[in-house]
Amino acid sequence: MKLVALCTSLLLAAAPVQAECSFKDEAGLASAAADEAHRSLPLLRELLSIPNDAHFPEQIAKNINWISGQFKRRGFSIQEIKTPGSPLLLASREIDPRLPAILVYLQADGQPVDESKWDQSSPFEPVLKVRDGAGWQQRSWPEAGEILETEARIFARSASDAKGPIAMLLAALDRLADCKRQPSFNLKIVLDFEEELGSPNLPQVVTDNPDRFAADLLLILDGPRHHTDRPTLFFGARGIARLTLTTFGPLFPQHSGTFGNYAPDPALGMSRLLTSMKDTLGRVTIPGFYEGVDLTEAERAVLAAVPDNEADILAHLGVKVPDRVATSYQEAMQYPSLTILGLQSGWTGAQTRTIVPATAVAELDIRLVPEIPAERLVALIKDHIRHQGFHLIAGQYPTPEERASHANLARLEYRVAYNAFRTPLASPAAAWARSALTRAFSEEPVQIRMMGGSIPIAPFVEALGIPAIGVPTVYLENNQHSPNENLRFGNYVEGIQTFMSLLSEPVTFR
Repeated sequence: MKLVALCTSLLLAAAPVQAECSFKDEAGLASAAADEAHRSLPLLRELLSIPNDAHFPEQIAKNINWISGQFKRRGFSIQEIKTPGSPLLLASREIDPRLPAILVYLQADGQPVDESKWDQSSPFEPVLKVRDGAGWQQRSWPEAGEILETEARIFARSASDAKGPIAMLLAALDRLADCKRQPSFNLKIVLDFEEELGSPNLPQVVTDNPDRFAADLLLILDGPRHHTDRPTLFFGARGIARLTLTTFGPLFPQHSGTFGNYAPDPALGMSRLLTSMKDTLGRVTIPGFYEGVDLTEAERAVLAAVPDNEADILAHLGVKVPDRVATSYQEAMQYPSLTILGLQSGWTGAQTRTIVPATAVAELDIRLVPEIPAERLVALIKDHIRHQGFHLIAGQYPTPEERASHANLARLEYRVAYNAFRTPLASPAAAWARSALTRAFSEEPVQIRMMGGSIPIAPFVEALGIPAIGVPTVYLENNQHSPNENLRFGNYVEGIQTFMSLLSEPVTFR
């Protein structure tokens, strides 16, 4: 990593020709990756030029066609697995049925775009920019043999999340092929085209087709590196459940002058209910909510080894004091969370009306951990709501009998998108991944025991009974999901370097 970051151009100019096929250490891998990154820029541009909003099947179909063709040209067989929504794509290349198999997860769909917020003509016309003072200046794409600055950025929707990693993998496969190298394992690539929709069909497809996805290890090529931008591995991710809580007031909105002081306000009831769930330090007060998470001293040492700068994290958030669920950021990610995502009751701003609202609605999520099932946490929340004096209704709206019998009425709906997963850091698979990244960058990677966010991986872990490890490659500050999303060129190079090392690492597990 240091070699590429210091001077990509020196590597290209100074490295002997044979070094471009030497994968034994950082120098050889870095030189080959820098060369391959420049050579594959047209491929990356072409991929980023295909609109991929998951809400539009016609856009997704074009991505499926392009990606299928790319893997076919590299010797993969393609299976298009139908779902009620967009299909999954499974690209397989078997070297020898006696060898282990590695399953790779990639995402190809993207978030919606508001073109008016982008500083370019279209989010699907990739633009190359370099920093000019406090802003960004567009520059032309490099000609053949021209060296691109490490800090240059490619601006386009899904540049980082997550078409960049697709191009990195294709480039790494090309370099191995040019060097007449092949992995010591069979390779399966699953491409998800509904990840930004929550991958609603993925769990059932995996459960129904375990033989198709059978493997010895799952690699997740998604997400940003640690904020230091050092090579990173993550061994788990929290799951997610979404909840909708509704409190009920009068049958219809009522005039606040006529019925204020008389008709119960559901927004006030909602406020009291929500504030009863957490204390002033941000800790969930619902009895048993954290029960089951007991960190050992060895696990705390792993968390402490992550090079976080908590002052920088707080500065990034713009807050003075964090919630006190745990003593550090990494430790906080080991516990389930309960977050209020949004509130609605009546109207605000220019639409404000002098009424007592009929309902108040809160959208919440729970970030799940492996030790505590989602259903248990939801049951605890329901019990807490009842203990606060609310009657939980079963229907969409309270019946006349319920309105006549109960002072406080509420409804709770929930859906578990996917569960948490975690692979032990002491496992053979973890040791294999660490070895590959250490060889690639001459230093051990940052190791994240449990990522705070959620990814749709638990169905693979549960249905296939295999370990899963995340290999993020993109820069954290990339405007992911936002206008002006971008991919730092240095991360593109090091992503190829990472995948070349993984693909050439001898398998030491099964």
